[in-house]
Amino acid sequence: MIILASKHLAVYCNLLFCFLAGFVSAETVTVTVGTDAILKCSYDANYYGRLSACWGKGTIPNSGCANEVLKTDGTSVISRLSERYLLMGNLGQGDVSLTIRHAEEQDSGVYGCRVEIPGWFNDQKHHVTLKVNAVPPNPLRIEAREVKERTVTIRWSPVFDGGRPITAYRVDIKNKQTPWETKKTTELHDPSLTHVTLVDLSPSKTYNLRVFAINSVGMSETSNVLTITAKEAAPEGPPLDMQLVALSSSSIKVTWKPPRAELRNGVLRGYNINYREFDPVAKQFKRWQYLTVAATREQETVTLVNLKPSTMYGVLIQAKTIAGVGPASNAPLCSTLDEIYATSATSTTSAAPSTSATSTTSTTPSTSATSTTSTTPSTSATSTTSTTPSPSAISITFYAATVWEQSTASISGVPPDPPVIELKKVDGNSFSLFWDISSEGDSPITGYFLEYKAVNASWDYTKNAVDFGAHETEATIIEMNPSTYNVRMFAKNSQATSAASNVLTITTGEAGHQKDILITSMMPYTASPLNSPSHHLIGIFVAVGLLVVTGAILTTWQLRRLKQKKGTLSIWLGNGEVRYTDCESLHEL
Repeated sequence: MIILASKHLAVYCNLLFCFLAGFVSAETVTVTVGTDAILKCSYDANYYGRLSACWGKGTIPNSGCANEVLKTDGTSVISRLSERYLLMGNLGQGDVSLTIRHAEEQDSGVYGCRVEIPGWFNDQKHHVTLKVNAVPPNPLRIEAREVKERTVTIRWSPVFDGGRPITAYRVDIKNKQTPWETKKTTELHDPSLTHVTLVDLSPSKTYNLRVFAINSVGMSETSNVLTITAKEAAPEGPPLDMQLVALSSSSIKVTWKPPRAELRNGVLRGYNINYREFDPVAKQFKRWQYLTVAATREQETVTLVNLKPSTMYGVLIQAKTIAGVGPASNAPLCSTLDEIYATSATSTTSAAPSTSATSTTSTTPSTSATSTTSTTPSTSATSTTSTTPSPSAISITFYAATVWEQSTASISGVPPDPPVIELKKVDGNSFSLFWDISSEGDSPITGYFLEYKAVNASWDYTKNAVDFGAHETEATIIEMNPSTYNVRMFAKNSQATSAASNVLTITTGEAGHQKDILITSMMPYTASPLNSPSHHLIGIFVAVGLLVVTGAILTTWQLRRLKQKKGTLSIWLGNGEVRYTDCESLHEL
């Protein structure tokens, strides 16, 4: 009986505690970072009328709310910890649910709602466990800022990071005609980036680009996909299979094929044909003559006319796009055929010119494609050889080469000082650099341009240059073809362009591999003796040498033992195997 009474007493005590403490309910709410969290709590306002209530972070104490975040008198909010804590429900109906705007991970925890009902131990208590989960960043919105022949700069604005700091960006690029499985991917581990420049694109090619943001939770969904077409450039290859065939004493047929498709760098608009006469006596060429033809087919043909008989000619052909003219192809010299003299019963020739007052001897041969120039002038009193060339059936166009140089006569002010560029880091097939300038010259800086080239190539501003604004002082470059590059920079103002900066030699490589970084600058560099590569090499050579010497000593000792035991031992190599004669088993070796 005593035991039974004690059990009943325990139950009664528990019930009494619950009665004194008030009824406490609980639930769990899960949201993601950046969304609104709603923690439910309500009472019967029609029965009790408007009552005071409070919310706190933590379990509900005996009175009030722990770590109070919000309090209401039943009519309005009278205090709150932050503007993010709101009562969005209808207070007149007893809805005191707590809304936390733009929830953060640190908002996770237990929250308590206490409604103060009149009377002893009548307060209504409600616990809510809030879980706020971080998510990957929001997708980026990217746009192309500048598209050139071999470079493109893309930019984006910062996005919501999902509750965890963005740690990297991933850039994918592919040929438009291929699937995303063929993409080239570059990860940029600089969360502050808002733009990046891709170089070594192929002129006139169309690409697809997309970018992802990454945090510790994961990777965002893909950005919008950019479709960009690099601008055309001058062809990089010469016309192919060029052949010269003499058709007559005054004409040569020239045939050729277009440059290789991957070297055309755009739509071929035409060809420049340059030809000139070779003087075998002086052993030199005479002045160039020019003509241009449209690009129409995969096998081009043109006939050069009005040439001299029995004369050697050299011919060069260049393909051209809207952006410029490519390298020339040439062929061995070709000679026109010998002159054939014809006689006629109705015509009279003379070795001397006519003395007729109406005849004129021309010192300039006709350029007509259908006329034949005789080596002996006509004796007819009514014939006249004009000093003005007749119209040609083929138009002749002259082209002047563009020379990229700066005339000192046009400089009226002081140019900026050369920038000083420094390498920030190399990351896979990308690198980051920054620059500074000591003097802007006579006028403010209007921009910078960066030149890059393969380490063994020559500088060519018209081919590989990236422009930057006047207020930019750093950049991240993605190399489409990882290799070793030279990089230099120029500053410009409204008056002139500076001299070249110091030159950086940078080696990029595939992600995950060790990169070699060589820096050549105007600043002196002193290598630490402890970190010198030569010391590491010496250590390796010494270790290998000791191993070889030790192996040789052991082998000689074993061979002497075997020789003393059996007599002779002959060993040679055959097909990569060790063979032996006149000895026992070599298990001892």
